[in-house]
Amino acid sequence: MSDIIKLLPDSIANQIAAGEVVQRPASAVKELLENAIDAGASKIQLIIKDAGKALIQVIDNGCGMSVTDARMCFERHATSKVRKAEDLFAIRTMGFRGEAMASIAAIAQVEMRTRRHEDEIGTLVEIEGSSVTRQEPVATPAGTSICVKNLFFNTPARRNFLKSNAAEMRHIVDEFQRIAMSNSGIAFSLHHDGAEIYRLPASSLKQRIVHLLGNNYNERLIPVEEETTIINLKGFIGKPQFAKKTRGEQFFFVNNRFIKDAYLNHAVNKAYEDLLPEENFPLYVLFIDIDPANIDVNVHPTKTEIKYLDEKSIYAILHSAVKRSLGRFNISPTIDFDQETGFSNMITPLPPEEIVPPSISFNPDFNPFANEPGQVRNSSYSSMPKPYSNGRGGGSSSVASWGALYEVATESRYDQTELNLPGSGGEEELAPVQKQFMQLHNRYIVSQIKSGVMLIDQQAAHERILYERFQRHLEDRKGASQQSLFPQTVTLSAGDYELARSLLDDIKSLGFEVREFGKNTLVIEGIPVDLGSVNINETQLFEQLIEGFKNSQQELKLDRRGALARSMAKNSAIKSGTALSQPEMNTLIEELFGCAAPNISLSGKPVIHTISLAELDKRFEK
Repeated sequence: MSDIIKLLPDSIANQIAAGEVVQRPASAVKELLENAIDAGASKIQLIIKDAGKALIQVIDNGCGMSVTDARMCFERHATSKVRKAEDLFAIRTMGFRGEAMASIAAIAQVEMRTRRHEDEIGTLVEIEGSSVTRQEPVATPAGTSICVKNLFFNTPARRNFLKSNAAEMRHIVDEFQRIAMSNSGIAFSLHHDGAEIYRLPASSLKQRIVHLLGNNYNERLIPVEEETTIINLKGFIGKPQFAKKTRGEQFFFVNNRFIKDAYLNHAVNKAYEDLLPEENFPLYVLFIDIDPANIDVNVHPTKTEIKYLDEKSIYAILHSAVKRSLGRFNISPTIDFDQETGFSNMITPLPPEEIVPPSISFNPDFNPFANEPGQVRNSSYSSMPKPYSNGRGGGSSSVASWGALYEVATESRYDQTELNLPGSGGEEELAPVQKQFMQLHNRYIVSQIKSGVMLIDQQAAHERILYERFQRHLEDRKGASQQSLFPQTVTLSAGDYELARSLLDDIKSLGFEVREFGKNTLVIEGIPVDLGSVNINETQLFEQLIEGFKNSQQELKLDRRGALARSMAKNSAIKSGTALSQPEMNTLIEELFGCAAPNISLSGKPVIHTISLAELDKRFEK
């Protein structure tokens, strides 16, 4: 039998390696930007077309390359950063594996122009699918310009797996933000399809964070700094009240390299343990400087994973430093004593004879336990039309509206029919024998049914109702809008702004009236009528919509409309702890049983639980 093991040709080996190194356009962006940083550039431009599918261009004013280096950089395992094995334990550069350029050239058409500062003429190299098609001298500015065209042109299966332009552009912006954040002393710019997304001058770390994430982040940051014999730690963490329900604003850098580390992330979250609600994630931008001999960055081709020699000590230092910074923030005075106005200027002295004690009038016949007919407090939940006292629908319901609710309750089909609950896991028929409901700890609605007792999670129920309603709006494109009295502007980060732009048609279908207004800014002129009872401002509501959408897509892998409807329902439903009146509970349950899946929450858990009389009898057996 003849020998069957053969060496792979370089072109095939490069394509295999490219599958690990270049997973999408953002991967190529990361590698090219890191090369520009390693070249000592003080100014880097990133130009993107068609979300990186048509063009990725990086222009830097770094050291440039000689004729030989310009050709060698496209060879596998060709690098200027590692000479011997010991160098792997003293790595300070971003790149070192020598795979990126060869991998990119294997799956794209690459054109590179480069010139060293001391040379008068530069070099042009063109490569297509690992084959050099052109190399010649060329006049070019000092530094390097690399154009990557038609990514995955020779691997159509990989190209077909790419997401939409909006999704791929978000990944590119994420990579750009991480690199720009860790190199605040370098000027960066990002252009996409001719539009300028970022123009970042060289600045301090705090200024760079604000430039990247938005001006409103200036007041959200708490400095962190700690120097030890093991690590030096510096950076910023976010104030607890600005934590979000989605991940994405957590940045760890080890020796200026962005990393993902669940263990260190736990150390930060543990420091916030008593300050944040469940499932909220704080902002942090933290830089760990450590001796390269105590870490191993050669774990994965993406270089986002690191092994530490003393992981537990780093955890403890990180946790205590964050905890101490939060403590300093919490005990800091809220009054600015440096202002000219003092307490003495705020109090007007009066002679004792001119001081008039306050008087209080009251009704001696008032009985707080009296229940006057027809008296109902303001609604926390109602799908009935409401008078709008302002643009957000925060006004109280009229008595007539509540009368309509009582009519709906009177005609409730629970009196005449028996209900099967889709998704309840059984065929048990539930027939409430009365319309009176009771709230348990302002979280659950309890009702007597023919076979026992029914308990309903009020928040999960309202989320299900709104989710199906918003789904219908997205399908028929007819979501009604309530005009805002005063339009509100919302400024988003560049990534969130691009995402919002890509969703504008669907967002308008939900009932929002939104238009673009300057760089990374939108104007909200109306919100869905369905949110008339939501006590929240338009800006916060819109920001939560975008955050919830990202979370639904990342964690649950929902499609665009499903993620939008889920985000809207989650953010606008009544919450556990909200007191409801009898009409509100009647309306809530009436609408719940009108849903296609009344017993399935948006998290896939039951909305309704029943306890049979037999179960109750068994619990009382002696």
